[in-house]
Amino acid sequence: MESNKASFSIPSILAIIAAILSFKVGAIFGLILAALAFIFGAVGIVFALAPKVRGGGLSILAVILSFIGVIAAIIKAIMWLF
Repeated sequence: MESNKASFSIPSILAIIAAILSFKVGAIFGLILAALAFIFGAVGIVFALAPKVRGGGLSILAVILSFIGVIAAIIKAIMWLF
């Protein structure tokens, strides 16, 4: 039996987790997590184009948070250097 209920894609969930974690770690690992959030978010947006997959908004949020995470990682790195 096939379910017609739409579900969130795994990349969109991983993207939001990586974006949130990028704020909680140091500069280098935060930058890596922000990059992963961007990649997973972009893949999640593409997957969300399918009618049975949800997570487009979540993926867009993750991409936005990844840009903020990059800025936060740069600020952390500058503060660490000085």
